[in-house]
Amino acid sequence: MGCALVALAAGPALACPTDEGQQAPAPAAEQAPVPVAAAPATSDSDLAVIRIDPDAAAPGGTTTVYAFVGNLGPDRTASPFTLVVTLPEGVTPEGPFYPENCYPFQNGHRVRCSFPAGLPRFQSATARIPVRLAPTVPAPSTLTGGWVAVRGDDDKNEADNKQPFEIGVVRTT
Repeated sequence: MGCALVALAAGPALACPTDEGQQAPAPAAEQAPVPVAAAPATSDSDLAVIRIDPDAAAPGGTTTVYAFVGNLGPDRTASPFTLVVTLPEGVTPEGPFYPENCYPFQNGHRVRCSFPAGLPRFQSATARIPVRLAPTVPAPSTLTGGWVAVRGDDDKNEADNKQPFEIGVVRTT
């Protein structure tokens, strides 16, 4: 029977059985085994936000912000990533959101959505954020100051991680 390397609080140690068929004595309490976590994988991926302006809406009406991100590669993402949508003044998020883990924060001025690792090269992910325009926004006009941003630990190119969007405001007839 061979020996095995085990992780102890004091560092790695070699544990060997004393005789054939017997187990090695348990380590002392102060040297209890410590679980060894695998280091997270990294990849060479490039997450890029693609600009999509929502459909126009009337004051007090609704439209949908699509936060669209693609992986330009060359690798599949190895880490989760997060999309954050910053809304223009006069616009509030109104669920349900997709994915379901999206949630508003900063008094409804922003919405955060998380995506798991594993987005393949040349594939995309989209968050769907329904929003309501305040009844007091002027029409016709264009609401500016909206942004979609992505953050991922293994994204190697941050130059394309943020894009603005505008919402057209139309008169009701």
